[in-house]
Amino acid sequence: MKNRLEELRKKAGITQETLADNLEVSRQTIGSLESGRYNPSITLAFKLARFFGVTIEDLFLYGEDNENETN
Repeated sequence: MKNRLEELRKKAGITQETLADNLEVSRQTIGSLESGRYNPSITLAFKLARFFGVTIEDLFLYGEDNENETN
């Protein structure tokens, strides 16, 4: 699943570590999310969306939606 986490984090001017501390996860978790190697729990997805003031759908791009946009 693709996401806009890195884009939103950089726009907010915060580091992976700062974001991780705010959400009570490891910096490695944030790095793995940003690189697409890890899909978050629904709880973490809600925390991330709430932190950035966006919807989950604005933060995480579901695979079928991505395929439709590229065709």
